[in-house]
Amino acid sequence: MALTKKGAKLITVDDIVYRWRVRGKPTYAQALCERPLTLAIEQADCKGSVLLVSMPQEHPSNWIGGPPVPVLPSMVAAVVRKALTEGWRPSQPAAAFRMVAPDVSPKPRIP
Repeated sequence: MALTKKGAKLITVDDIVYRWRVRGKPTYAQALCERPLTLAIEQADCKGSVLLVSMPQEHPSNWIGGPPVPVLPSMVAAVVRKALTEGWRPSQPAAAFRMVAPDVSPKPRIP
């Protein structure tokens, strides 16, 4: 399974370039906030395993109207590093590697 290049962003984590994207339109379950946001990540220069990550936030286009929490590059880098320690091998062809992301959202500043 390859990731669509359209709408994907590039990020470099530990000198390796990855492509990542969030689905533009939520699935029905994501729109109702029944399922979390899913992030797809793959190594940019090869056709290996895709990482599918359930993020701790809702899809920003949900129908319930909760406050959107953006997926930041720092979150993506943290998720990639965690997946690599859990056994994801992005350069080897295999089925999609699924994981639940730790809460890597930025902490609000208290003035």
